[in-house]
Amino acid sequence: MMNSLSQTETISNTEDIGDQHAMTSIETPLRPDAFLRTDEEKMNRISELFQQILWELGLDLHDDSLSGTPYRFAKMYIKELFYGLNPLNKPKLSTFVNKYDYNKILIEKNIRVNSTCEHHFLPIVGLAHIGYLAKNKVIGLSKINRVVDYYAHRPQVQERLTLQIYNELKSALQTDDIIVVIHAEHLCVSARGIKDSTSSTTSIEYGGIFSSETKRNEFLNLLK
Repeated sequence: MMNSLSQTETISNTEDIGDQHAMTSIETPLRPDAFLRTDEEKMNRISELFQQILWELGLDLHDDSLSGTPYRFAKMYIKELFYGLNPLNKPKLSTFVNKYDYNKILIEKNIRVNSTCEHHFLPIVGLAHIGYLAKNKVIGLSKINRVVDYYAHRPQVQERLTLQIYNELKSALQTDDIIVVIHAEHLCVSARGIKDSTSSTTSIEYGGIFSSETKRNEFLNLLK
């Protein structure tokens, strides 16, 4: 009886933590042995495990429509949704000397965010808006999109995603004068739990000149 009660309490506590959408670290929590297996080995193992889940749901895996689902699911996880976990997929951020002496804010807005909530493994969908003050270095515009794409394609918390994008650009551009805003809908809120389909979440990280309210407002006004 005590063991049963303890298990129930553990499940309850886990659900409470998940519903808080807590972020424990700016780093994605990965085990040291995360990449010892090949992608194909991982897909085969995930396929086996997901087949068991479908079986427990009572689905007939001999049906033509379902027979290939476990492997499709596994391939989607490794190759499509979570390739941002693997450091080998990290984009190379080429920067260039700012020879034309552009010294104003540069903004790239409406960058598509397709990510996954790490608490319920449901989609996070939205837009990222990024600005920086060009100084000695500038970065190719597509590289900004690639940074967002890379960090979004892993199990995420929106706050962590915002910070990871900011820190990656800060390192590449060697400046604090960066601002990142993400506006997104969480299906763990709209499709389950409270099922609020109209709410969304906005997160922001900034440094340098954007610590000034005037500069932040300049950026936010330009988004309009």
